[in-house]
Amino acid sequence: MKDLLKTNCYDIEENIIIVGSCLPDREPKVFEALKKMSPNLYEVCLEKEHLNMVITKIMGMLARANVKKLIFATVDKSPHCVQLHYVVKELEKAMDLSKVEIENYVAVDDKLVEIPMKVIGMSKNLVKLKEELG
Repeated sequence: MKDLLKTNCYDIEENIIIVGSCLPDREPKVFEALKKMSPNLYEVCLEKEHLNMVITKIMGMLARANVKKLIFATVDKSPHCVQLHYVVKELEKAMDLSKVEIENYVAVDDKLVEIPMKVIGMSKNLVKLKEELG
């Protein structure tokens, strides 16, 4: 697995997976499943790195390569890791992602659970989430 922020923007493949760096230790079975999905795994720790650096790095990667699929995967319940899922909306504001398939997952109890963008968006809007839940 490569360190996302130390990877050359030209050194990427069509399908990439970006994971929270604690995922391999916390959910090893899920990590093995992710490796089978794509060998192009990149790690980042949002407890250590600022979200804006990660967004800028991924924009640079997408601008220089023909990425067809981008997967984000983190452990669940981490206030730092959840930020990785917010990257997609920031990327959409900056560039056209219509040709990139994007998936978001959290790892829970040795399983990958896909998280829809609507859920990710709601998690950033606490007032709307409160209204939705009643």
